Amino acid sequence: MKWMRLAAVAAVPAFIACGGGEGDNIGPDALAPFASVPARMDVESNPAIPARVELGRHLYYDTRLSLDESMSCNTCHNLATYGVDGNPTSQGVSGELGGRNSPTVYHAAGHVAQFWDGRAADVEEQAKGPILNPVEMAMPSEREVMTRLRGIPEYVRAFEAAFPGDPNAMTYDNLGKAIGAFERGLVTPSRWDAYLAGNVDSLTPEERDGLAASLDAGCQACHAGAYVGGNMFQKLGTVEPWPSEADPGRYAVTGEDADRMMFKVPSLRNVAETGPYFHDGSVSTLWEAVRLMDTHQLGRVLTDDQIRRILMYLEALTGEIPADYIAQPEPFGL
Repeated sequence: MKWMRLAAVAAVPAFIACGGGEGDNIGPDALAPFASVPARMDVESNPAIPARVELGRHLYYDTRLSLDESMSCNTCHNLATYGVDGNPTSQGVSGELGGRNSPTVYHAAGHVAQFWDGRAADVEEQAKGPILNPVEMAMPSEREVMTRLRGIPEYVRAFEAAFPGDPNAMTYDNLGKAIGAFERGLVTPSRWDAYLAGNVDSLTPEERDGLAASLDAGCQACHAGAYVGGNMFQKLGTVEPWPSEADPGRYAVTGEDADRMMFKVPSLRNVAETGPYFHDGSVSTLWEAVRLMDTHQLGRVLTDDQIRRILMYLEALTGEIPADYIAQPEPFGL
């Protein structure tokens, strides 16, 4: 098959094919909403100096950040399984279940906000929440967390190296910054990125047809950008009311009626590996998730063949886990 490269639109190459299926005729306007994933998702306010990233890696895996020393960040956001634990909702130190599904941490640093309701502005703020949440890791206070860490000489030295020049390096805010610096490197480039960069054959003809079906359905209205989502809030049940409205979403944070049933749009990167789906983890299959989205968000009824094709495209969004970057370090002080 011969392809002709067209001019780029919004830094995304566009292509046109000589013959073939629907996926062989995707033009520049259709690809304009998307972008390749960056190598890291850094911000100037939290520079990714190696010592800070390494401290964050240790903290991410350390079960001593939980009350009974049984849980780490990785317990609910397992980096080896695409950043999720595979449960509808996660169990805390006391055995109590959380109220919402634990979303993947891969690419989360690039999102508009954190948590399903956006109550944390960035991953640095988000990292501090579960440690003190009584249903999750249940540490009683910031002071108790830092007292425990100060009793481990390796952590004292690691904080000083991670925050050079800071006379009070061992703070709870700096703990959040260190974990955030580590999480900002959690990216999984995929064949989708190769496609956006110009390698059309990185997607199979069936996957390109699935992309065409997704575009035709209008999924890109919410699932766009480098993360194919994660960049906006949307009402769940835009066209038809969602089956359950027990969780009011962002309304619980803002108290604004306009935010009732508003949730952060999840990224579709690695979506085939990060079920169960939605804020409550109530949907076990990606097939059903696509069907519900089409009905309740777009007011359409997809055929089984259309859903099958879209799933082929979504599979192509599965990236490569950075095995070296997420390698679990030997715990400090043990």
